[in-house]
Amino acid sequence: MSLFDAFSYRGKRVLVVGGATGMGNATARLALDAGAEVVVMDYASADLPGTTAVHVNLADAKSIDAAVAECGGTVDALFACAGVADGEGIERINFIGHRYLIERFRANGMLPRGSAIAFISSAAGLAWRSNMAQLNEFLDIMDFDTATAWAIDNKCAHYMFTKQAVCAYVAREAMGFITDGIRINAICPGPTDTPLAQANAELWLDFGADYRAKVGVGAATPMEQAYPLLFLCSDAASVVNGITMITDSGYLSAGITEAFPAGTPMAKMLLDG
Repeated sequence: MSLFDAFSYRGKRVLVVGGATGMGNATARLALDAGAEVVVMDYASADLPGTTAVHVNLADAKSIDAAVAECGGTVDALFACAGVADGEGIERINFIGHRYLIERFRANGMLPRGSAIAFISSAAGLAWRSNMAQLNEFLDIMDFDTATAWAIDNKCAHYMFTKQAVCAYVAREAMGFITDGIRINAICPGPTDTPLAQANAELWLDFGADYRAKVGVGAATPMEQAYPLLFLCSDAASVVNGITMITDSGYLSAGITEAFPAGTPMAKMLLDG
């Protein structure tokens, strides 16, 4: 045993929801290389060698129930990586379905003491603090169908609100989770070269391009986002709980502090909504 073993996943069982492509796939590959037994849940076909694939439709509670039953056992780390940019069911796929799956795991004793959860959020969700009243109203609704109806009826079935919900959920529920010995955190990636980003390249990959050109970095790779995600669920992060870690090569901080004045208006908009 060495001190660095706290970063290892040897002997651990990991679930990656949305592990077929993009950052989720990188997370699954990294966890596997770190020594974990890996289960990949996704709507898309998942064929990563050495992992167990489980089909799930996060827009359908019955599909989630079946996937949880098929997974069985306990998991030491649950990575909530699945997401879509728009379309019908976005409120379920990006948040309600993830929360429902997590709650099924908790209710079934499948997240033991010492386990951890990590979401992938987005810069689109950073203004969650300024929208807490509405988010609390939404988050108080635990029923899958009722929460879905609320999001649609209140015109909140869109990308920005779902990512605000992720950030608020992580912060709001962290105390309750750690009381049960479970940590919960998220990352907020900067532009990352994934299939989803490529499909929305003008909006997502052009964002912050001036900052990246100035400091000499490119858009992140999925693996570069998987590294901090794995850290958050490792034993090395045992005192990290309830945070959304911004992983954007410093763009937001440079904008907030006006070290990069061109980014200041965007930083204010992202934080204030």
